[in-house]
Amino acid sequence: MPIDATQPYDDQNIFAKILRGEIPSKTVYEDEWALAFHDINPQAPFHVLVIPKGRYVSWDDFSAKAPAEEIAGFVRAVGTVARQAGLVEPGYRLLANVGQNGHQEVPHLHVHIFGGRPLGPMLAR
Repeated sequence: MPIDATQPYDDQNIFAKILRGEIPSKTVYEDEWALAFHDINPQAPFHVLVIPKGRYVSWDDFSAKAPAEEIAGFVRAVGTVARQAGLVEPGYRLLANVGQNGHQEVPHLHVHIFGGRPLGPMLAR
């Protein structure tokens, strides 16, 4: 069920539990700002989630509250994952769902990286 992106951060969300090591994940990248891991229900041959290590509900929350160094570190982590996966030349898609209309399901900012095949139009028509 989509969440309200304006709600307070919930320390019991699944990504918070992954960051604390309470739930395992198949990590592909980690640094001081971000953790990237394979999606458990992949929608493309390559489907990785990148999450900031800070407590942010959505892109709006992150962009309003995170210090510039943390924002830069997170954005660089997303690019690093795509480059390391060899996705730059063939192309890839980034997706960050925000709030109910964006169908955000986990109240922790996350960016999906999709690749490995032609992905079709951006939105269903």
